[in-house]
Amino acid sequence: MLADKLEQLRTTLRSYGSCLIAYSGGVDSAFLAYVAHDVLGERALAVLADSPSLPRRERAEALELGRQFGFPIRVIRTAELEDPNYLANPVNRCYFCKHELFTELVPLARAEQFAVICYGENASDIGDFRPGAKAAAEFQVHAPLKEAGLVKAEIRELSAQMGLPTADKPQMACLSSRIPYGEVVSVEKLRMIEAGENALRDLGFHDLRVRHHELRAKQALARIEVGMSEIGRFSTPEVAARIAQALKQIGYAHVTLDLQGYRRGSLNEANPAVHAAGVSPGR
Repeated sequence: MLADKLEQLRTTLRSYGSCLIAYSGGVDSAFLAYVAHDVLGERALAVLADSPSLPRRERAEALELGRQFGFPIRVIRTAELEDPNYLANPVNRCYFCKHELFTELVPLARAEQFAVICYGENASDIGDFRPGAKAAAEFQVHAPLKEAGLVKAEIRELSAQMGLPTADKPQMACLSSRIPYGEVVSVEKLRMIEAGENALRDLGFHDLRVRHHELRAKQALARIEVGMSEIGRFSTPEVAARIAQALKQIGYAHVTLDLQGYRRGSLNEANPAVHAAGVSPGR
């Protein structure tokens, strides 16, 4: 069954003749870039969109993955943070991000004669609120993982078989997803979030988010989420003190730990507008 899905993916990619892959270095896009290169060789090009919403460590790891496994990567700059619609951080913020990305990829594909543009949406995403999928449809961007019926768990399994280190990589989303819908996105906030998450990773935490909340008097609160298996480490006074000190040095006035642990969409659990819209909120 899984082998059949993989062969279907290969057949689909082969039918393109050539393709650009919207690449982030995450589980899905890394797997897609690797398989596309295996099928199409140099007629498959992974394109990494660089902006302040992409953590520097993620950028470095994404580029290293291409070097390690031999698939070519092109880095382009995207300007979603110059779009007031994106900065306003509505529930469909991802639409404006993907719209900017595909606006950059279309002329690149035309100039270098790549037949199609692909991205890493998979079959697990069916039925979820995916504003980026709307932008993909508008630009006729293909989702070969979804077309092959591959879900996230299967992509992880195949990635492990192929030796890709992303097989067990935690789910990642852009830094803007740490800011509640309706609160303005800014470069300063993104840098604070990135620095906070780096501090936690330097202490060995694996599944994590630093959720950024604006308080009165222009103060910011960091609400830390980590995997349930890692919460116990905060009971060590030394670890808790180091984390609090590190995040306060970054600029957070208050540092808290969410006892429910890391979970998708937690920023908007108490947001009635999000639930009324039927949105499966941020990551």
